[in-house]
Amino acid sequence: MNKNIILLGLNHKTAPVEIREKYALSSFDPKNQQLTLSNSTLKEYLVLSTCNRVEIVGVGGAKEKMVQEILTFWANFCSGSVKELTQYIYIYQDLEAIKHLFSVAASLDSMMIGEPQILGQLKDAYRKAVEAGTAKVILNRLLHKSFSVAKKVRTETNIASSAVSISYAAVKLAKKIFGELSNYTALLIGAGEMAELAALHLVNNGIHKIFVTNRTFERAKELAKTFNGQAVPFNHLLDILVQVDIVISSTGAPNTIVQAKQIKSILKKRKFKPMFFIDIAVPRDIDPDVNQLENIFLYDIDDLKEVVEENIASRQEEARKANLIIQEEVEKFHLWLKNLSITPTIKELMAKGEKIAEQELTKTLKKLHLSPEQEKQVRLLAFSLVKKLYLDPILFLKRRQQEEETVTNYLDILRKMFHLDEIETKDNIHTHKK
Repeated sequence: MNKNIILLGLNHKTAPVEIREKYALSSFDPKNQQLTLSNSTLKEYLVLSTCNRVEIVGVGGAKEKMVQEILTFWANFCSGSVKELTQYIYIYQDLEAIKHLFSVAASLDSMMIGEPQILGQLKDAYRKAVEAGTAKVILNRLLHKSFSVAKKVRTETNIASSAVSISYAAVKLAKKIFGELSNYTALLIGAGEMAELAALHLVNNGIHKIFVTNRTFERAKELAKTFNGQAVPFNHLLDILVQVDIVISSTGAPNTIVQAKQIKSILKKRKFKPMFFIDIAVPRDIDPDVNQLENIFLYDIDDLKEVVEENIASRQEEARKANLIIQEEVEKFHLWLKNLSITPTIKELMAKGEKIAEQELTKTLKKLHLSPEQEKQVRLLAFSLVKKLYLDPILFLKRRQQEEETVTNYLDILRKMFHLDEIETKDNIHTHKK
C-alpha cells in the first residue's frame, strides 16, 4: 500500500509576505485543477492556503518523486520557479509530517499560538479534498485525527484561554497609535472570518461606528448588522474612505484594491487627518506605496509579529503540555499506519454494528417484559444479524487484500459509507474577547 506521508510548506517563519503572496494557492480548486495524474506517485493530497502559510500534504509511493511532483506543480501554478520556491519551503516526512500537521491544527505553529481560525481553515481544506476525491483512507484518518487532537489540546490545556488572532493584534496596534478608539470610525474591507474577528475586537475596544464593504453586498450587510454597523457597496469604497480613520482589509483579491494615488486624493479631502491601515490579506490589498504618504500608517501582516511576540511568553508552558499530547497522538497514529490493512477496518465495522444493535436493544427491551432467557435469545438474534449483514462485504475485502491498490480504494469507500472516520467537522470554534 502506498502510505508514505510528506508535507511541503512555507509559512510566516520561512518566507516574507511577498513570497507567500506569490506562492499562495488560495485560488487552487482540487475539483478542477488536479495535481495528480493517473500514473502519478502521489495518490492522496490536501492543499492548505492561508495568509500565513501554504502547505501541501501528500500520500503515495516514492517520497523523492512525490516531492518533485508537488514542487513542479506548485511553482508552475504560481508562475514561479522550483529554484526560488525551494529556498523558502520546509519538507517533513512520515512521523514528522504527522506531528507538524497535528501542531498546525492545534495552533501551536501559528503566528498567534492558540488562535482558533487555523482549525476552521484546515477543515475547509479537508472538505475540498474530500469533495474532489483527493483524500482517501490515510488522509481521511489523518485529518480527522488532527481535528480530534486539536479538540483535545483545547480541552486539556489553557493554550486558548487567552487566545488572540491576527485581527486582535491589528486592533491592539491601532490603540497604540490612536489611544482611545471611541472617537474614531473604522472600515472593514472584506466580510470573512478575519473581518468578523476584527469587528468583534474593535467593538470590544470602544469603536462605536463601523462600516463594512464587500464584493458581495449581502454578506457586508449581514456582518454590519451583527455589530450595529453600516454596509457600503464595494463600488463606493473610495467615497467611504474619506470618512474613516481605521481601515482593516482582508479580502481574497488577487491584486491590490487600494492604490497610493487614490489615498493621496482622499487625504486632501480629509485635510490630512491621520489614517491607519492594516492589511491582513495575502496577497496584499493595500498598495505598499501608501505608507509613503503624510499622516498615513500602513502595516501588513508581517508587521504584526512584534505584537504577536508579546503574547508568546505566557503560553509557553501550555504549549509544552500541548506538545506532549501531540507526541502521544502521533505514536498512536503511527501504530495505526503500521497496521494498516483490512483488519482494523473490519474490527471498526463490527464494533459500530454491535454498538447500534446494543442501542436499539436497550430501547426495545425496556418496552417488553421478557424473562432472562428470552432476553438472552433476543440479544443473540440481534448480534447474529449484525455479523451476517457484514459477512459479504468482509469476505469481499478479504478476497482482494493481496491487490494493494484495489483494496485501498474499497477500504476508502467502505469507511466513507459507514462513517468509520466521522467526527464533528463543524464544531464551534470559540473566540475570546479581549
